[in-house]
This record gives sequence, C-alpha cells and structure tokens, in this order.
Amino acid sequence: MIKKDIILTLAARNVRLHFMRSVLAALGIVIGVVAIASIGMVGANMTLSVTEELSDMANKLSVTPYRGGGGMMGGGPGGGEDEDDEDVITDDEFRDIERIVAKYGTAYALMSESDQIEAGSETGRATIYGLDPDIIHETLVVETGKFPESTSSVVVGPTLAERLDLKVGSKIKIGDPDEGPTATVRVVGILEERGMSMDLSTDMAIVGSQKLFTGIYGGEGEYDQVNIVVDDINNVDAVRTAIEDELNRKEDTVTVQDSSRMMESVTSTLSTMTTFVMAIAGISLLVAAVSIFNVMMMSVNERVREIGILRAIGTQRGEVLRMFVYEAGILGIVGAVIGAIASLVIGYVVVFGMVGTADYFFAMDSLIYVPMAMAVGAGICLITGAYPAWQASKLDPIEALRAE
Repeated sequence: MIKKDIILTLAARNVRLHFMRSVLAALGIVIGVVAIASIGMVGANMTLSVTEELSDMANKLSVTPYRGGGGMMGGGPGGGEDEDDEDVITDDEFRDIERIVAKYGTAYALMSESDQIEAGSETGRATIYGLDPDIIHETLVVETGKFPESTSSVVVGPTLAERLDLKVGSKIKIGDPDEGPTATVRVVGILEERGMSMDLSTDMAIVGSQKLFTGIYGGEGEYDQVNIVVDDINNVDAVRTAIEDELNRKEDTVTVQDSSRMMESVTSTLSTMTTFVMAIAGISLLVAAVSIFNVMMMSVNERVREIGILRAIGTQRGEVLRMFVYEAGILGIVGAVIGAIASLVIGYVVVFGMVGTADYFFAMDSLIYVPMAMAVGAGICLITGAYPAWQASKLDPIEALRAE
C-alpha cells in the first residue's frame, strides 16, 4: 500500500509536469475568487458607509405625506405637476407636529421640487428647497460666501457648484419657460458638503426662502416634508408614535421615518444587489469548473497505463481516487490563495473608486468575503475533480496495462 504522502507527491508531480495546463485551470479559479470577493467587499463597504452616516442621524425623524408605500427619503423632491394636491403636509398638520414635538425637540417644514436650471451655458437639473430663513441659518453650514438675505438670493450645494461651475455671484435661471414659471436667482454662498441625509440632501440642491419657492411654484402653506430633531435619542420612538397616533387617527395621512427604518431599507436593498451581482460573478467559477473537469479527464486518459502500473504494485482504488482528488485540490487551493491576494489589491482599488472611501475595507464584515470566495473556489475544484478521480479509480488494472 502506498503511503498518503507519496500519493500527494505524485499528485503534485503531475501538476508540475503539465504546468501550463494547470495554470490555465487555476486561472479560472483566481478570476472567480477575485470577482466574488471584490463585489462582496464593495457591497459590504457601501453598507457600512451608509450605516455609519445614518447612525449619525439617529435622533432625527422625517415626516412625509402618505403615498401608500412609504415616504420619500432624504428630503426628496416633492410637488410636481403629476402629483395630487393632497400629497402635501398642510400648515395645520405642521402645527400639530410642532405642538407634539415641542417638549422633545424642534421641527421645521420644507418645500422641494426637482426642476431644470441654467447657469450661463450650462444646464442641468437640481432639487430646489424652500426653507424658513432662520432654519437655513441653523441647519446648514456655508463654506464660501454667506446666507441668503433676500428672496432673490440662494445658496447651492458643493456638487452642483462644481458641475455647473457656480461661484458666489453667479446667476441661475430656475424652471423651463415651456412648462411653467421661471425665476432668476443669484448665488450668495456655497454650502459645506453634507453627504447622504434623510433630512436635507443639499449637495446637488439650491436652497432659498419659502417665499422664493412659493413665488415660483405656488403652494403657500403646503409642505413636502417636515424634519424633526429630537434632543434625547431615547424619545425618538415616543415622538414617532405620538405623530402617527395624532395625524393618522382617521386615515393614513403621513409617513414617519427614522434612520433605523431607512437603514433597514437601504441595507436590504444593497444586500440584494450585492448577492445578485455576486451570483453573476460566480459564472466565472462555473467556467473554471468546466476547465478543471476537462483537465482532470485529460489527465486520467493520458495516464491510464500509469494507473495500471500503480494498481499492479498494490495501490488501492481509494488511493488512486485520492491522488486525483489531491490534484484537483492543489489547483483549487493555489488558485484560491492567489485569488485572495489579488482580491485584496483589486478590491481595495474598486472599493475606493466606487464608495469613495476605504475606511471600512479592513472591517470584518468586508474581509469575510475573501475566505468565503476562497472556500467556494476550492470547493468547486474538489467537486468537479471528484468524477474524474472516481473514473480513474474504477479502471481495471489489466486493461490499463494493455493501454498504449
């Protein structure tokens, strides 16, 4: 009987003898591991980044008109020509919310609309916000310039300013004359970047007074969203429940969202997307499986006589089977290890490029995809190598010795 270490030596020898064939087979595993690990890490980093941002807003609530499937997130555009007049929060409802929130924190209302804008030769779309001037001062931070002091002056988000080359003093034409009223405003300040937010997403927005907003779109006393800042995070649930009980007493009128609900929705969506894309990336591993299967079958066919000699000198069927399984395992492990190393490098670059930060790259939730992809890659090698190994172990030694 041949010892196990000799069987492993024979397996390693055959991998070396057919080096290029082995490299091509292992390359498929490398590509598959890199694809699955990198996509998994991108999804994990997106989730961690969003979760971190939303956790900073744990004491904030957002109240939007009930639309049957949940409210808008992040101060999303409201109004619009196709919306019902009832898709707003009335001034009376806002006063009810203010009354409920008074002992817990503060509340403020906003108007919003997505519209066409023009600045010089540049055109685009942006969210237009209408806020009480005091709220603009209290809520936003101006990086360059000052806060608006008249109904014809506005502040703009940094992303919008960069895309349209806006500076303090620039003039913006809001609205499409073919579709409705227009207004020309002057930029007096560039806001500090806020990133993703459930209350005000101002990076690609224009912010002015409510009087400016109603002068363009009408709807005085009608709001698209009410934002609430709770002084004590432990009172968030109480505030949400009180608002829902009061305003939704007869029928669903508003939707109240907090960061936990939004976090659950966003992470669920990102998780589904990541799983779907990882499944597509897994196709490369299926291609690798076919390649390894062919390599192993070729190896069996080329070594029929060698198998016959091994069987003739006392090698057991199980030992022949193990030898070929070891070969598949060597290809899988080598491919998985190289793929893991490559995925750390490529994954870092991809994460930084897509997420914008690599702060969470080395978090456990991110790195877990590397050993996971390695296990899948190595496992596929062993599974696809099982049938050729079984075929080799079933060869009749006498017939094998007669083979040329």
